[in-house]
Amino acid sequence: MEFVKPQPTNKAPVECFTGDAWFDVIYAGQEPSRLRANMVRFSPGARTYWHHHAVGQTLRVVAGVALIGTRDGVIFEAHPGETVTCPPGEEHWHGATPDRFMEHLAMWEGPGDDRPETTWLQEVTDQQYNGPRTRSR
Repeated sequence: MEFVKPQPTNKAPVECFTGDAWFDVIYAGQEPSRLRANMVRFSPGARTYWHHHAVGQTLRVVAGVALIGTRDGVIFEAHPGETVTCPPGEEHWHGATPDRFMEHLAMWEGPGDDRPETTWLQEVTDQQYNGPRTRSR
C-alpha cells in the first residue's frame, strides 16, 4: 500500500479552458495502471474547450451544477452525486453554470499506445454554451 503525496493545485491552461478553473491531480497511474483522476473546480461560466478522450471519460459531480455539451447541440445538466460517462472519441465539453461554481472528479485512462489521452479542439462559443439544457438523454 502506498499513500500518494498530494501535488499543488494547478491553474487550468488558457489554451484548453474558457474562464478560470483549477485542478488537483488525484492520481496519475504508472504502468501497468492507466488510470487518471483530477478534481477540477470551475468558476461561474468557466468551461473546457471541445475535446475527446481516446478511452473515454467519467465525470462525478461533487458540487454545483455541471454542464456537459455534445456536438449534436445537447447540453446536459448534472447535479452533485451524479456520474456522466463520455465514450471514447466523443467530442464534448464540460463546465459550470454562469452563476455558480462547480466541482467534479474527472476520471479517464491513457490509451496504452501512442495516441494522446485527450485531444483538445476549439473553444466552445458563447452561443454553444448558452444553448438549451436537458436533465437526461
